[in-house]
Amino acid sequence: MAQQIPVARTHWLGACALIGLLGCAATGQRASAPIVPEYQPDPSFPRLPNDWTLGNVSDVAVDLHDNVWIIHRPRTVKAGSTPAPPVLEFDASGRFLQAWGGESSGNDWPDAEHNIFVDHRSNVWISGSSPSGQSRTTRSDDMLLKFTRSGSFLLQIGGRSVSRGSTDTVSVNKPGDVFVSARTNEVYVADGYGNRRVIVFDADTGAFKRMWGAFGNPPADDAESGGPGPSGGPLGVAPAAPGPATLDTQGPGPPRFGSPVHGIVVSNDGIVYVADRHNRRVQLFTTDGRYLRQFFVNRAGPSPDSVSALALSPDRDQRLLYMADFGNSHVIVADRRSLAILAQFGQRGTQLGNFQGIHQLAVDSHGTLYTAEVAPGARVQKFTVSTQPRPQ
Repeated sequence: MAQQIPVARTHWLGACALIGLLGCAATGQRASAPIVPEYQPDPSFPRLPNDWTLGNVSDVAVDLHDNVWIIHRPRTVKAGSTPAPPVLEFDASGRFLQAWGGESSGNDWPDAEHNIFVDHRSNVWISGSSPSGQSRTTRSDDMLLKFTRSGSFLLQIGGRSVSRGSTDTVSVNKPGDVFVSARTNEVYVADGYGNRRVIVFDADTGAFKRMWGAFGNPPADDAESGGPGPSGGPLGVAPAAPGPATLDTQGPGPPRFGSPVHGIVVSNDGIVYVADRHNRRVQLFTTDGRYLRQFFVNRAGPSPDSVSALALSPDRDQRLLYMADFGNSHVIVADRRSLAILAQFGQRGTQLGNFQGIHQLAVDSHGTLYTAEVAPGARVQKFTVSTQPRPQ
């Protein structure tokens, strides 16, 4: 069942904003919804030492201690400025803790840094998206890297320019996102800019576990399914696929993931949420890849891309689903159970609280929200809960 989520300019929306959801339109009754916090941007976060400059910030993560991890692209820093190392850790106040990363003789390093995730054992997972993301080479980032929190190398899955496509079980192809499940100690990969699938590995050994495509079907490459090719654009995103001038706004959408398969998160109750950015939808699966349902985010545009990143609220039931709408410069808050939009904020702009290329997001144990902007934003923002949550 496909559901349309119309993204309006209003900041605070009722639970019936999702047309037809739970019979709201037919009965006129309001569905029960979680209380929704309001957010205030923090202008003091983060505080960079050594006159360092951030390039395009591709991802942000929060660890078990509520420390904030950033990965950015030092190669995109303008000449004359001093680029920070690619991986940086801050405490919740924005105080700098450590930095590391870059080329090493012991392992590959991405030509275009893209993902960072800190798992339940404080290990740091990193991947890249070259040749997209303003990389300076045409080499393909077909690897997933695992480090200790201090940057010591632990594991590599895949390698440089080795992918054999969407049925390859030993490498990835410019993955869009990574999530490690503490319950099963498995790493879920939204794979990605090159491949069209979700793939799961053992987080200790890197052994292949399982994979699937859109709607739970076997993964298929573009050449096999007649779809768009995985070339990269100047903002670190795949360009819109060739096709009709008007956006697809009816029916279930394409039978495969688009380019890129960009966001992934697994809930405590075992639901896998996958952000299919170019198809402007999120698909839900069981952890073994069985398709459950999907919903669309701003399907009618104006941007041909929408939801790029996903995060869940820190309460035990994870009642809120946070989404970054890359194409339309919003953060969207939805009821995870009903998938109704409850709130949204932001628009395209340089001002604090607005976004230029909102790429990924993360939420800490207090509900504080962090956002990462690639080009041209090149920054991370922190949003704290500014008022008592109010019922919708």
